[in-house]
Amino acid sequence: MTKIKAVLFDMDGVLIDAKEWHFEALNCALALYGYEIPLSEHLLYYDGLPTKVKLQKLSAENGLPIELHDEVNKKKQEFTMELVKEHCHPNPIHERCLSELKTRGYHIACCSNSIRNTIETMMRCAHLDKYLEFIVSNQDVKKPKPDPEIYITAMKKLNLQPTECLIIEDNENGIRAALASGGHLLAVKNVNEVNWENISAKIAEIESK
Repeated sequence: MTKIKAVLFDMDGVLIDAKEWHFEALNCALALYGYEIPLSEHLLYYDGLPTKVKLQKLSAENGLPIELHDEVNKKKQEFTMELVKEHCHPNPIHERCLSELKTRGYHIACCSNSIRNTIETMMRCAHLDKYLEFIVSNQDVKKPKPDPEIYITAMKKLNLQPTECLIIEDNENGIRAALASGGHLLAVKNVNEVNWENISAKIAEIESK
């Protein structure tokens, strides 16, 4: 019988409803140089990718000068932090969920395509940092999602097999990474579906097979 020992969470769209913040912050940075990513295009082609990858795509497809990448990225992070400090607040449903998992002895980690400072800031503002054993950011791997390296790195850090891990993801790139890692997947549509009831039900389903 499979025994789940760890729950690995994506961040944006899973623990934090931050997709609009990233979209707004990136476009604020791009606007300084006369560029923009329409929302429909962002949802189809950019959602869940690290900022550096988004900028590479924008250069290849829309002519953004490569020499602007570092400055746009820097400005984007500054705008993101402003939005996080203004809008990121604790969610009692998520606090209860992670508290229940920790009380029951599950390992908990956050594995995100965001940079480490962004993850740490959001987790701290959401009061979820105390439940996490560690985070894995895009700075800790060579290949971000949809490559499975982020999740494989977390599994190795925990010394667990993929079949002992449940991964919570919401977007195509993250789902592809989760499945490719060999872990079990709970795909959610939004942050409201990330709760103790749904996660415990998924664990029970996996362990009953």
